[in-house]
Amino acid sequence: MSATHFQLDAQGRLQHFLTIEGLTCRHLTEILDIAESLHGVAERRVKKLPTLHGKTVVNLFFEASTRTRTTFELAAKRLSADVLTLNIATSSAVKGESLLDTLRNIEAMQCDMFVVRHSQSGAAEFIARHVKPHIAVLNAGDGRHAHPTQAMLDVFTIRRHKPDFPSLRVAIVGDILHSRVARSLIHALSILGTGDIRVIAPRTLLPAQVENLGVRVFHHLPEGLRDVDVVVMLRLQRERMEGALLPSEQEFFQQYGLTEERLALAHPDAIVMHPGPINRGVEIDSRVADGPRSVILEQVTNGIAVRMAIMSITLGHHARPVGEEV
Repeated sequence: MSATHFQLDAQGRLQHFLTIEGLTCRHLTEILDIAESLHGVAERRVKKLPTLHGKTVVNLFFEASTRTRTTFELAAKRLSADVLTLNIATSSAVKGESLLDTLRNIEAMQCDMFVVRHSQSGAAEFIARHVKPHIAVLNAGDGRHAHPTQAMLDVFTIRRHKPDFPSLRVAIVGDILHSRVARSLIHALSILGTGDIRVIAPRTLLPAQVENLGVRVFHHLPEGLRDVDVVVMLRLQRERMEGALLPSEQEFFQQYGLTEERLALAHPDAIVMHPGPINRGVEIDSRVADGPRSVILEQVTNGIAVRMAIMSITLGHHARPVGEEV
């Protein structure tokens, strides 16, 4: 059984969240709608809901992260779950304990959800296939494969500004080859019916046969940016690169960096996004990153509501704010 079907229960509901690929518009819209209902929780006097009271969420981050880890922690705490973040660098895994042994020991602590980030593609699915049936597994990024919650917070951010997906022109720019964010976002945009999805990158930073994902390919940034409604800049992932895929970061910025002059080619009310962390002066000029069209910090804020929604769905609850009580 593929990961696509494995993450659904017998009724077709999400029991794990491992990949966007193969999900339906109904699945994605449910996440977006619930996230919208939760978006205002952060503005309340008491920033908590009782939805996951008594549940335990374990963050298993085998790869460094700041935004993703902290927003997952905040999401779980705002749903009143108990949260344990395992520091892999000082865990028994470093001493030679196998991944399955680590899982079995954490399972013995009566946990309900694992949030997994790993450098190896397929790690989250592997864990989901070996945990006890009542445990939900969320993929917080696995190798080059997928980053489904990032894709959902991205489309949530887009929907809040530009809700008509069929009419949208979206450009994804930069290191497509190494980006699990790009892969998951393309799947999400396609499922939601986005009319025009473009990828803009040098040939060395594009996967083979990327056109099969339903995107239009551009190698020249000004041409690809023309009249787009959304510009998604990607981080240049040097830590994942093998060999000399780029002459220099300076040359990359000269050819593919987003400046105010290049952004002027997009639609006048186009928004600018970036999953972070930003390499200023490499992928994007600071005047654009901090400018009026940037929604980069909104993406971080929106990530909390989206991850709250996914946690509540996969653990069989639909969180809805009702009053101020916890």
